Amino acid sequence: MDSNLFKKYERSFLHGFSSLTGVRADGPQLIQRGEGIYVFDSEGSRYLEANSGLWNAVLGFSDRDVIDAAIRQYEAISPYHTFFGRSSEPAIELAELLSNCCPLSGGRVFFTNSGSEANDTAIKMAWMIQRSRGEKNRRKILARQNGYHGTSVMGANLTGRSYNRAFGMPFGDVRFTDCPHFWRYGTDSETTEAFLDRIIGNLTRLIESEGPETIAAMIAEPVMGAGGVVLPPKGYFGRVKEVLDHFGILLIADEVITGLGRTGELWGSQAFSIEPDIITTSKCITAGYFPLGAVLPSAGITDELDNASREFDEFPHGFTTAGSPVGCAIGLVVVDKIINGGILDHVGQIASYFDNRLRDFEEHPHVGEVRGLGLMGAIEIVKNKSQKTEFDPDLEVTEKLAKAGYNEGIIIRPIGNAVIFAPPFIIEPHQVDELFDAFGTAFEKVIDEVA
Repeated sequence: MDSNLFKKYERSFLHGFSSLTGVRADGPQLIQRGEGIYVFDSEGSRYLEANSGLWNAVLGFSDRDVIDAAIRQYEAISPYHTFFGRSSEPAIELAELLSNCCPLSGGRVFFTNSGSEANDTAIKMAWMIQRSRGEKNRRKILARQNGYHGTSVMGANLTGRSYNRAFGMPFGDVRFTDCPHFWRYGTDSETTEAFLDRIIGNLTRLIESEGPETIAAMIAEPVMGAGGVVLPPKGYFGRVKEVLDHFGILLIADEVITGLGRTGELWGSQAFSIEPDIITTSKCITAGYFPLGAVLPSAGITDELDNASREFDEFPHGFTTAGSPVGCAIGLVVVDKIINGGILDHVGQIASYFDNRLRDFEEHPHVGEVRGLGLMGAIEIVKNKSQKTEFDPDLEVTEKLAKAGYNEGIIIRPIGNAVIFAPPFIIEPHQVDELFDAFGTAFEKVIDEVA
């Protein structure tokens, strides 16, 4: 980075999810361009982007079809909205495509600009529907410890991660139930089945203690992405849905990360046989080429929204740029490529090779757990394997691993004691090898330093 640009950076730029003082001391990593699954910094160095940016660059960084679709739409009409009955051809076509491929067939699609906005919208829908049912006291929302649902006020409030204490969260009508991570939270004497019985029992007791008549909905990710790629025990979501249905509580599946291919199935709900009332998604719709999210309610929920809106003559909610003609034109190309262009098939084919290379590290004495599904995986780093004890947090082991990986030409993400891998869907076997060979080198260097 040249000195003039660096001065501007120091004077003007604030990062998200970064040490604000640390990045100013170290300087930014200036990414200049992308090609396939690689990005290049200002010095010309190449890095394999093993987290698809932030889960979203699933077609890589130079897809010509996507770029051309954006240009065509920019030349036709770019800035417009979906308020007051207005729309555009790309928005209507994308809504139809998403509605047809969604496991909740028959519902209509509401567009947002992001996953956080999609989750906010789903909560508002749940409140509005419960109110229209005569259940005005159903305001509470259930979420899960270690879950992640965005950075908006509501999304952050639903997120069961400790860093939101910086904002005095959680607050209000949010209640948290167990994280379904057997490796971390199961006891030595428990089987997976016993663990499942326990956490479902805890959910039931939580609902009963709060009062079912006060709870509108529960929100849950099929796989906890930002929580460290945590997969639930077999049968978990079926048991959860039984409990929620019994008490008249809606289930919102947060598929911001898992929607449209990341798990190897088109939807994470299909991978785990989940029957939600509402699905939210975002990351993969435009492959990161434009901000876009979507809420997909079931046909029944859509009908209830119609009925609920009559009291107010409208659905009084929306976002200025949601359903942008450009974003939707891009989404049409991306989603079509995933479904009909062989991308989903490719994920299904390469997922086993990705998993095999991931599990090469399973027997390492400082690996507690290897977990994953499709093209999302995590390696849990421990000080003691048998006791599952962690390294001293002051050692910042996973942060050191991310920096060491960067030096080896890969971009990986530390989350707590885990390192996360979520490469673009277009990754090839030799690039999987490149990723995990580089990680192995970085891993041994860091372990030699801290162990």
